[in-house]
Amino acid sequence: MPPTAPNPVDKYVGSRVRMRRLMLEMSQERLGEALGLTFQQVQKYEKGTNRIGASRLQQLADILHVPVAFLFEGAPSGSSNADGFVEPASPAYVADFLATSEGLALTRAFTRITDAKLRRAIVDMVEHIAAREAPDRR
Repeated sequence: MPPTAPNPVDKYVGSRVRMRRLMLEMSQERLGEALGLTFQQVQKYEKGTNRIGASRLQQLADILHVPVAFLFEGAPSGSSNADGFVEPASPAYVADFLATSEGLALTRAFTRITDAKLRRAIVDMVEHIAAREAPDRR
């Protein structure tokens, strides 16, 4: 029987675990030790290969200093809020970008810039570079 692809929600929650772990500058090994697991098991959680059980989600949230809901914010689903309004999910590329060390470093550095004109100039420069790299994606 061929292996099935990871559930999109499991992958998303895993990417949020990875993003938060990177934000805290915590290694997979250190997180694994805190959970009583190997770093390989943490890798499987972060990739969505293995599902994270409810008690483990709570344990992860405590270790990562976030509410459990943080791990699901923007997850792909059709769930609605209290008013019945379906919240649009964040584009997957945003979560994917923030789950990388480069994305996190860039975000951290960018948010420390207080000058609005300088921030706009940086955005313009990056958009210009991106347009030159992939002109057919405009």
